[in-house]
Amino acid sequence: MTPIEQSIESIVDGILLDYGNGRTIDRLDPFQQPDKEVVIDMIGKLIRIVYPGYSRDKSYRIYNARHNLSMLIEDVMYNLNKQIAIVLRPRLGEEEASRRAQEISIAFFRAIPDVRAVAQTDVEAFFEGDPAAYSSDEIIFCYPGLFAVTVYRLAHVLYTLEVPMLPRIMTEHAHSITGIDINPGATIGNYFFIDHGTGIVVGETTRIGDHVKIYQGVTLGALTTRGGQSLRGKRRHPTIEDNVTIYAGASILGGGTVIGRDCVIGSNVFITHSIPPCTTVSVKSQELTYKPRVCAECGSTEPFWEGQGKVED
Repeated sequence: MTPIEQSIESIVDGILLDYGNGRTIDRLDPFQQPDKEVVIDMIGKLIRIVYPGYSRDKSYRIYNARHNLSMLIEDVMYNLNKQIAIVLRPRLGEEEASRRAQEISIAFFRAIPDVRAVAQTDVEAFFEGDPAAYSSDEIIFCYPGLFAVTVYRLAHVLYTLEVPMLPRIMTEHAHSITGIDINPGATIGNYFFIDHGTGIVVGETTRIGDHVKIYQGVTLGALTTRGGQSLRGKRRHPTIEDNVTIYAGASILGGGTVIGRDCVIGSNVFITHSIPPCTTVSVKSQELTYKPRVCAECGSTEPFWEGQGKVED
């Protein structure tokens, strides 16, 4: 018997003993928590419901739209109802959580046509805003920004129905595969366009109007989180009004910060106060410094870009 085999039993005993300390992380009731894998599976099926012509059902050989949709909805409804009941149970108790879960599940699916109507505006915004897009099909199939926004819109419905945890599981799944972090509590208008997208952060109390375009690396965040849980429910994130474009790397912080309509926010700016409508905000161009060096091929020591920036000896 190897040393590892000899040690296993005592290691197990030690870890089980550690579980008895009564800490939050010591819970041993996995069936009383939502199933993350089930929620992620539901996201894929909900995306199929929102964009029905852009995926194929590999489980069933049924191509009648009504029959296929009925099976999808029944599948997701069953699992959604079960997961909602689980997350509501600690607060409402078994019976009330079960009743409320059914009401929420029905309300959620009744909201799907509204989600699809807004999703259509997002697809249009992506196509109109990106000259690299050759078709709406390409956007729906390929663009991580649209995926992240669609998952947010579905999660936001559950958020407004006061479902705990599940909306965050949904948007954090989208975050994990796209690099785009949109809190389900944010309020986002129609025709929302994320270009490239990686590194975008949209905080819980952010408000975004219609026809807003955001590039990669943008943060719409809180000015401070030192207050911790005492800040829960308070406005911590900015308001972005209609027709605003925010370029890569910009940070806009604070619940009192309003970016007025038709503004253009340049790359890498740091904003903690409101900006009036129809304003362009940009960082003054940094001075570039050029230091001549001997070229290995031609022996030249001349600055490669005459007349630009500062030349050092």
